[in-house]
Amino acid sequence: MPHTDAEVSLGLDQVPESMRAWRVTALGEPADALSLDTVPVPAPAAGEVLVKVAAVAANFPDVLLCRGEYQVRPDLPFTPGIEVVGTVVALGAGVEGSAGVEGSAGLAGLAVGARVVGSKIGVLSEYAVLPAADVWAAPEALTDAEASGLTVAYQTAWFGLHRRAALQAGEWLLVHAAAGGVGLAAVQLGVEAGARVIGVVGSAEKAAVAREAGAEVVLVRGTDDLVAGVKTATGGHGADVVFDPVGGAAFEASTKCVAFEGRIVVVGFAGGTIQTVPAGHVLVKNYSVLGLHWGLYPRVRPDLIGDARAELTRLADAGAVRPVVDHTVPFERAPEALTALAAGGTVGRVVIELGS
Repeated sequence: MPHTDAEVSLGLDQVPESMRAWRVTALGEPADALSLDTVPVPAPAAGEVLVKVAAVAANFPDVLLCRGEYQVRPDLPFTPGIEVVGTVVALGAGVEGSAGVEGSAGLAGLAVGARVVGSKIGVLSEYAVLPAADVWAAPEALTDAEASGLTVAYQTAWFGLHRRAALQAGEWLLVHAAAGGVGLAAVQLGVEAGARVIGVVGSAEKAAVAREAGAEVVLVRGTDDLVAGVKTATGGHGADVVFDPVGGAAFEASTKCVAFEGRIVVVGFAGGTIQTVPAGHVLVKNYSVLGLHWGLYPRVRPDLIGDARAELTRLADAGAVRPVVDHTVPFERAPEALTALAAGGTVGRVVIELGS
């Protein structure tokens, strides 16, 4: 939408007419699919804000978007990127003077100049438009690189552990991919909740990162016997809660070491295999399998979002949670970030920085 949009209430007089944006022009691996193009800067419509992007955290869904394998398939060409930190530079009609995200998040209202985090497909660009309800004040204690990885991973982990699994202090929490972005978030939040955390990682090098995040026990996939390791660590009790963004073999192993009345939270299928839930086994062992699609909450239960955001902000400012950044790349090398993420060798987040 060009800058002539009559509904823009404030800020666009300081914004350039054009910007650079990475766009998927043909489906494939990120290095082949992405093109750096010059496009018009969009103007925020009613209820939206325009953000000058400071950093974008690479997410596995970005890789899937490039491949055309994500559950959302935008028409070509489109801009990927789903998680951002930046500065509000313009407000759409109805945003100025409102509480912005205050009503749902308990945080400060939106204003031009506010530093915010947010999530929406299409933020891998120099400027991005997002619904005002989808951004919130970035915790002051976090750098831009750290804050860019807060929205998706930590809200996913928070809803998975607290809303879906009702994790209790003293329970055993098993986290698969515990050195990845969402896995590290689950480890940190589990420790903060008083759980005893067992992390599963893909290599010995990643084990130290999971331990530093607070995992009491760390098992290396492909080296350690996961089922035996969990049973030994828990004295035969098993995992009360399993946080599984991997699926496939990880899920199958979890069903063999889940505790009586345990809860397995299915977060994703980064391992590439979508498993079938064994209903008979669920019945015989008396455990639950819970799905978590965090993206539904802002639309279906927006009333629950505020508590999560306020708590994550409190924990971040208190130093209890902090996104781990594997490395950063400049905006011009964004495809490298997605390629590194797809290769599975990263720890925490890979962040694309735009600078000042």
